[in-house]
Amino acid sequence: MAHKKDTILSAGIDIGTSTTKIIISQLVLQNTAGQTHVPRVEIIDKTVLYKSPIFRTPLLDATTIDVKQIEQIVFSQYQLANVKPSDIQAGAILITGETATKKNASELIHYLSDAAGEFLVATAGPDLESVLAAKGSGAVAYSKKTSKVIANIDIGGGTTNIAVLKHGEVIGTVTLHLGGRLMEYAQGRLISVAPVIQQLFTNNQRMIWLNSPHDSATEQWVIENMLVSLNAVLRHEQQENKIPLLLGHLPNWTEHIDCIMFSGGVARFLYPELKAFEPAYAFNDIGENIAHALLQDPFLREFQWLEPIETVRATVTGAGAQSMEVSGSTIEVNENLLPLKNIPVYTCNFQHVHTDIEKKISNAISTSEQLYQIVGEETHYALYLKNIPYLQFRDIGRIAECILQQWSSSNTVIVILESDYAKVLGQTLKLKTSTKNIICIDQIYVDTSDYIDIGKPLHSGVVPVVVKTLAFHKA
Repeated sequence: MAHKKDTILSAGIDIGTSTTKIIISQLVLQNTAGQTHVPRVEIIDKTVLYKSPIFRTPLLDATTIDVKQIEQIVFSQYQLANVKPSDIQAGAILITGETATKKNASELIHYLSDAAGEFLVATAGPDLESVLAAKGSGAVAYSKKTSKVIANIDIGGGTTNIAVLKHGEVIGTVTLHLGGRLMEYAQGRLISVAPVIQQLFTNNQRMIWLNSPHDSATEQWVIENMLVSLNAVLRHEQQENKIPLLLGHLPNWTEHIDCIMFSGGVARFLYPELKAFEPAYAFNDIGENIAHALLQDPFLREFQWLEPIETVRATVTGAGAQSMEVSGSTIEVNENLLPLKNIPVYTCNFQHVHTDIEKKISNAISTSEQLYQIVGEETHYALYLKNIPYLQFRDIGRIAECILQQWSSSNTVIVILESDYAKVLGQTLKLKTSTKNIICIDQIYVDTSDYIDIGKPLHSGVVPVVVKTLAFHKA
């Protein structure tokens, strides 16, 4: 007998540095497990029902988002899509790029998540945003089909977020001050220069003045510096002084990049065949000229260029879908810590690793803490051990030591296993630490950029887990 299908409405709202956009989708959910197995509800189909126009992100001033204007945008688009907030059963609100640094960003997403429907709330920092963009552009799906190393380069208004992928997994990220709105014009005069660009002029003993007439040579010099930084990180440059517009950490992958894919607003101008599908909008900034420079750059032409399935909407093309799972009874949890909500997941996949398991886990934890750590706060995340090879008891001990040595962002260690090692690994972790809380669950299937809620244990000893998946188009 076929399993009954459920249909839900999902919304994605992305409030970025330059633009705000909304997508309404219909998700079809079905239990894909056999009749005698524990239910596993998955998204089996997704149809985009409504794509909003691209709106300029409204600000009250340089540090404050205009919440009333955002509210008007969201609810006017709901009306045009013929949906009510109560119809939205899943979704993601992403505040991305420079907008995530505004002083009322947190207030805005919590307000919207209460008023606009049933949302998974995520403020995406630059590393996490690069992962989401790579999923939405199709780069992640493409990299699962090839052994080539792919860099997805998401160029927005204020930042460029790069995710490097191999076998469908993120092996590194980096972020640059490279974006269309770092210089803006009105009536042929320069009205805005980002502080980082002002600093670039100072560092090079050059001057730039607001309200000066548009000067192509000056603008071209800025764009050349942007491309110097981009080319340096794609070459895996490890000296900060050779990457003048680096934002955050240095490139953190070791593989040579074979292919590049562009997404974000500037990518519209790189793929003429996609440009026709987007309504025209103009921001009087340097975005289109950045695209022209990218197309003419000889170093970038050495890579294979891949075409994205989404450009300006890459990060928002998708929204949260929730599925309930039940962790196995062979688990180790500190009941006093539960329930936990909105815990991001990072996958450590052993499919292509036969030796040096500790190094793989160590790298995964290091990447997780870069993706999810918020400075000054204790940050929870879960490490998912997938395709783990057969383990002997001494292997479990070495893995436990490695996890405890590397885990620094939180006093709560959350490990999820695909196979049923959770009880033995959890008890080994508990024996080896007196300072950290341990949650170790198994028989759950998740992926990087999923979020989970872990409930209190049931009488049978199992733990209910809600998996919230950012559901992107599959290529």
